Amino acid sequence: MRIRFQTLLGGLLAATLAGLPLAQADPTDRLAERLAVNGQPMPVESVRETPLEGFYEVRLETGESFYSDAEGRHFLVGDLYENGESGLVNISEQGRNAERAERLAQIPDAERVIFRGAGESRATLTVFTDTTCPYCRQLHEEVPRLNELGIEVHYLAFPRTGMNGEGARVMRQVWCADSPTEAMSTAKREERLSGAGDCDNPVESQYHLGMELGVQGTPAIVLPDGRLVPGYVPAERLAAMLGLEE
Repeated sequence: MRIRFQTLLGGLLAATLAGLPLAQADPTDRLAERLAVNGQPMPVESVRETPLEGFYEVRLETGESFYSDAEGRHFLVGDLYENGESGLVNISEQGRNAERAERLAQIPDAERVIFRGAGESRATLTVFTDTTCPYCRQLHEEVPRLNELGIEVHYLAFPRTGMNGEGARVMRQVWCADSPTEAMSTAKREERLSGAGDCDNPVESQYHLGMELGVQGTPAIVLPDGRLVPGYVPAERLAAMLGLEE
C-alpha cells in the first residue's frame, strides 16, 4: 500500500532508519534502501545526487519528492535553486520538466486526440483537457490558429472532477468515437455525443498520469521541453513562448 508523503513527514525531522546493513558502496542505493519513517519503509522510486554536497533528491512512487542527507536523518521539502551568474535557476523544476517531457514522449499517438495543421509541423503542445472546462473550450477555439502557426495540439484526458464525474464520462465517449477529433470539437461546443464510452480507452490512466506530473487543473499545457503552463493562453502568446513568432 502506498504511503502518502504528507503522512510520512508527519514528524519531518524525526525519520528513523530501517535496520539494514551498509554493505553497498553507492550512497544513493544505500539511502534508497534505508529510508524509513516510524519504522515504515518509504516507497522510494529513485535517489539521485544534487549539486548540494551531502544531499540527495528522493522521489517517491507517489510522484512527490524531497531532499535528504546521506544518512536519511534530515529532510528538506521544497525546490533547490542555483544562484548563478544569470540569476536564480530552479534546479528542481528543471528536473521535473525533463521527467515530464520523457514520460509524455512514451504516450503513443493512438492514445492522444491530435489536431494537426495542413502545413509543416514546427512544434507540439500537449494539453491535459476536460470537455466540461470553460477555459478548455476557450483554448480549443485557438486550435485552428495554432495549427496555422505550425503548432500541433495533442490532447490528453484530465477529468478535473475525478473518474466518476461528467467530464470523465464524456471523454470516454470522445476517445471511443470513430473520429476522436470531431468528437472532441463536438464536446467542446457543449453538444451531446451519441456514441458509447465502453471501449478500451486511456482516460483513467491519463488522469492519474496528469496528477503524477503536477497537473492541478485544466487546461494544463505542456511545452516540448516539459514546462507546465497552467490555464488558458492565447495562440499568439503560446507561439511566442515556443519562439515561433511570425
